[in-house]
Amino acid sequence: MRRRILLLIIFTCTLALPTRAQIPQPNSAIENDPLHRTQSPSAAACTTDASSSCAEVAAKILPRILGPSPLQENLRRLTDEIGGRVTGTPAMERAVQWAISAFRAAGVDVHTEKYQLPLTWTEGNTHLELLSEVKFPLRTVSLGWSPATPPGGIEANIVDIAYGTPQDFTAAGPQLKGAILLVHTDLGTTWTDLFNEYFRPPEIIDRALKAGAAAILWEGARERLLLYRHTNTSDGQLEKIPQAIIAREDALRLSRTVLAYPGKIRARFSMPNKIGPPIDQENVVAEIRGYEKPDESVILGAHLDSWDLGTGALDNGCNAALVIEAARALKATGLRPRRTIRFILFSGEEQGLLGSWAYVKTHRAELDKIRAVIIFDSGIGRVTGYSLGGRADIAPAVREVLKPLDSWDANRHTTDAQTGTDHFDFLLEGLPTLVANQEEANYLPNYHAASDTLDKVDIRELKLNTTIAALTAWGLADRPTPLGKRLSRAELETLMKESGLDQQMKSMGFWQAWENGTRGRQP
Repeated sequence: MRRRILLLIIFTCTLALPTRAQIPQPNSAIENDPLHRTQSPSAAACTTDASSSCAEVAAKILPRILGPSPLQENLRRLTDEIGGRVTGTPAMERAVQWAISAFRAAGVDVHTEKYQLPLTWTEGNTHLELLSEVKFPLRTVSLGWSPATPPGGIEANIVDIAYGTPQDFTAAGPQLKGAILLVHTDLGTTWTDLFNEYFRPPEIIDRALKAGAAAILWEGARERLLLYRHTNTSDGQLEKIPQAIIAREDALRLSRTVLAYPGKIRARFSMPNKIGPPIDQENVVAEIRGYEKPDESVILGAHLDSWDLGTGALDNGCNAALVIEAARALKATGLRPRRTIRFILFSGEEQGLLGSWAYVKTHRAELDKIRAVIIFDSGIGRVTGYSLGGRADIAPAVREVLKPLDSWDANRHTTDAQTGTDHFDFLLEGLPTLVANQEEANYLPNYHAASDTLDKVDIRELKLNTTIAALTAWGLADRPTPLGKRLSRAELETLMKESGLDQQMKSMGFWQAWENGTRGRQP
């Protein structure tokens, strides 16, 4: 409510911003530089002094973003017309063309960069049928990147393995061999619950493989029969065992039935997924060139791909549209920052951050000149600040950049480090990273689900978040000095231990790639 009230008073505040900031007279050399500012020139950058180009830029982008804009129509075309965008599919190709057209319409230079997806994946006609005397429908969808079941499906007993702990597997004993396992989950209502959806499965999958199980059914973490999907892989490779998600209420009913008739509930599980060969995919890269240090850059990014049960509006179509809108608004000001601002829409995020990983590998020789990476990936919840990837040293500068928006209460930053989105491989290379911390809003109930559709997007909130994103990118690019240094591998290892990132990486299957040098900064 407070933020919506702010929306009503923003336009009256906008005109006052430059006056309050007391922007000084510009340096004549920069004023006469035709590559710098084409209107309202100012040499001031984002510093501890209130005289800041951030205030000037905030005043110029506020009416452009909060007023009439192509943001909503861009997002409608992406979600309603293109729909779910699984990497490697024709829908993803159409999404790339959508992004190129939108950047060009904004007057921003744009190109694409290719990388190879290890395989393509499409769900077949997933079907789970009870064969015992007790029968009822079981609504089921394949886990992303799950292998197909053998021709004709799997016919086996269903074993309720509870939460899949070592004790649960020990208690189940020899009945696990050749069985279809039913694994329980907690209802997902918090960010911690969501992280556990990814942290728990790898160890359970390993136990299932060792026990000789034939397949895994995961109890859905959403209520009201809502189906969704994601993957448990971290490198774009196929899962090691057939896996599906069963609607929560159906899973609970199945569990009660299995417990009432121990060893007697048998099912046929058919999941003829289609697996294809490696294929080229693309990241979409646009930029506003810096006037003083164009070879240095600040990245503002989001992932363009989504899952396909819904239309990928909250995850992450709204933030793909946000990145394009931030570029449009900044370009329209006619101002140019010291460094280049690069706007990147990554693909392959849902399969293991593949697009951003590929970008890091392709641009490894340039990483010393990437000054910051800013990522938005949590729907339209109110931004409270940024997660700074374990870097307390960069917090003061980020607060300075956002000072013109102090009344928005978006300057409460955290120094945690996380694995979950496209900043990750940049973080592993020692670069300063900022991931938007956002309130949950309606993100978790619709996460990766059939209900993730355009009607869930609050456009007013999205516009406010766009303003924060644009100002952050500008401010970090226009600072006289870089945001923070690039960390060495030794410094990164210390950061990992202090932040607990090492344990996250082990749980998510990233640790071996770090240890063997496949991912991350070299010694």
